[in-house]
Amino acid sequence: MRERAPRLPLLLAFLSAVVGGGAVSEFRICAYNVQNFNSQKAANFKVLHTLTRIICRCDIILLQGVTDSDGSAIKKLVSSLNRYSGRYEGHHYSSVSSSGMGKSPDDMQKYVFIYRTETVKVTDQYQYPFQTHFVRAPLAVHFYSDKTDIKNFVLVGLHTDKDNAVKEMDRLYDVFEEVLKKWNNKNVMFLGDFHAGCAHMTRRDKKNIRLFANTSFSWLIGDKMDTTVTDETSCAYDRIVVYGKSFLKAIAPFSAAVFNYAQEFKLRRTTVLMVSDHLPVEVRLKGSAPLIQATPLLLLISTALHSFL
Repeated sequence: MRERAPRLPLLLAFLSAVVGGGAVSEFRICAYNVQNFNSQKAANFKVLHTLTRIICRCDIILLQGVTDSDGSAIKKLVSSLNRYSGRYEGHHYSSVSSSGMGKSPDDMQKYVFIYRTETVKVTDQYQYPFQTHFVRAPLAVHFYSDKTDIKNFVLVGLHTDKDNAVKEMDRLYDVFEEVLKKWNNKNVMFLGDFHAGCAHMTRRDKKNIRLFANTSFSWLIGDKMDTTVTDETSCAYDRIVVYGKSFLKAIAPFSAAVFNYAQEFKLRRTTVLMVSDHLPVEVRLKGSAPLIQATPLLLLISTALHSFL
């Protein structure tokens, strides 16, 4: 028995590593309103470093509030990501952007998807043409990944105008129909700052929004979650919504969350507010690796061994 005792902890460590490997292979999708991200913000080391740490957790992230007219700020951010990830993780990032949209020339915002090129590919993109229906018309991007259970899926980004949030959210159903017609793909996820809470969108308002009324759409970020930074507000503005059972089944259970990086990175409130007064939201897709299928059995074995010890 003296000879065998040291081997059990080693076996448990191996099983934990294998089981942990299954979790690591899950695929993270994020959305973040970076609030007027431009070349001036990108030149701030604290802001750029914090954004780099946030984004490097995600396989895909939708950035909103990007006021980077010439693309230099996003180019600098992607370069920072590739340096940081190359040092610690070995991932490479790229991006795809919309045109600038807004109410005035001084407030032209872009949607930017940044993604890991090793885990996902962009196969097509579609800018919704009816800008009269939206202040910032949604950007839809068709992705393919062989790392996830669901291989082909569409992400639709929207940053609603707070004064027209209810109307714009209802019109997302029209965008869904256009996307379905274009790509014949029902695996659609909507994400972004919808202003879907507090005074901008009440319970009564939601009865008139098709994405709420139609039970085929699942709202993964709940009404009681707080996606804001300051103590003065506690609102679920930023959301993630998926269509259909197949996409819902492809999502890791209970993975939809608000990422409070202030707590995670132990940052001061002043530093966080330099980046944005919003927090990122995220969800994970199940991985397609064979180890994922074996995970429940490995967990049972690991639990039994721990009980035995």
